[in-house]
Amino acid sequence: FHLCLFFFFISLSTVSELLQPTIQKLMKGYNRYLRPNFNEGPVVIGMSLDIASIDAISEINMDYTATIFLRQRWCDSRLVFPGNESVSLDGRLVSLLWIPDTFIPDSKRSFLHDVTVENRLIRIFSNGTVLYALRITATIACNMDLTKYPMDRQVCTLQLESWGYNLQDVVFYWTRGNDSVKGLDTLRLAQYSVESYYTSVSEAVYETGQYPKLVLHFALRRNVLFFILETYVPSILLVVLSWVSFWISQSSVPARTCIGVTTVLTMTTLMMGARTSLPNANCFIKAIDVYLGICFTFIFGALLEYACAHFYTMQHQTIEDFHRVSDMFALRYEMKNDTKKHAGSKEETPGQGCGLSSVKEAWRRAASVFTVENPHNIDRHARTVFPTAFLFVNILYWLYYLFL
Repeated sequence: FHLCLFFFFISLSTVSELLQPTIQKLMKGYNRYLRPNFNEGPVVIGMSLDIASIDAISEINMDYTATIFLRQRWCDSRLVFPGNESVSLDGRLVSLLWIPDTFIPDSKRSFLHDVTVENRLIRIFSNGTVLYALRITATIACNMDLTKYPMDRQVCTLQLESWGYNLQDVVFYWTRGNDSVKGLDTLRLAQYSVESYYTSVSEAVYETGQYPKLVLHFALRRNVLFFILETYVPSILLVVLSWVSFWISQSSVPARTCIGVTTVLTMTTLMMGARTSLPNANCFIKAIDVYLGICFTFIFGALLEYACAHFYTMQHQTIEDFHRVSDMFALRYEMKNDTKKHAGSKEETPGQGCGLSSVKEAWRRAASVFTVENPHNIDRHARTVFPTAFLFVNILYWLYYLFL
């Protein structure tokens, strides 16, 4: 019995050796410091990506943080073994093999996940094909144009290059074209939605030579609904609130002044709050800045409208009082002249009455140019002019930033 059991284990080990090569056999005579096809041509490396998540998109730092699964495939003739099986190795055995020196040129910070072990995968196929996969989280720069913020559309890229091997040593390609990238179609972001994406193959030219380069382009469209509820609607309501003063009597100085000053201060606070999430040292004039500036202009204009209306009202009252006093003095002057005429005074000067009336008429004509006959018409016209102008400006604003 023991002898039969011994022969059984020997035959089983022989079969397993025939089916799957051992690491020692594969690594025998293998030099990991030399790339495959050394002195025979470049190594062709196919790549594919899975975008697990885009955790944050920062307008202040102009970057985004993404977690990706990067898969690389190449053929190494030194690892060919008989059969149709594949061998999956422990990730810690990566140091025994030659692997590409792929890196992300626009990366600011990145790390390889290592819980519970380093998230790496090595799989060797019988024809010598090597599959190398790893999980990376990287913060990658993205140049943003914020002139149409928050109705903007940003195009970011994810670039993959070879650090030390040039085009004579290594060639990159996408394994399935645009289908080499997965995960963007089902990605859900807080402020953005993925509008489109595509892949491209190019070359990176440096002083040391030309290097292979793969680029993933993806367009992000910002969801404007959040900003409409948070900024646009409150600013519109503040503008409408400033128009309430047009229906309040001009004699109610505290009420109209309070409405004007309160809306101006509230609009200023809203403008400051809208800029807290954006870079301060920024040369962009953003769409939201333009709209808040328009609203602030209308609110401040409503306050100035009451100041003008109140000024002309007081001026009108002053002119009426002056006319009343001047008429009284003119009446007294005429009565005095009549008394002198009946008394036969020789000191009467016939042209004085005519001169006084002509001066009075000239002063009234000059004053009428700078006065308003009925100051209440200012409020009456403002009730139509302000809403019409605000509606017209809004139409131009939304047409320009949404469709141009």
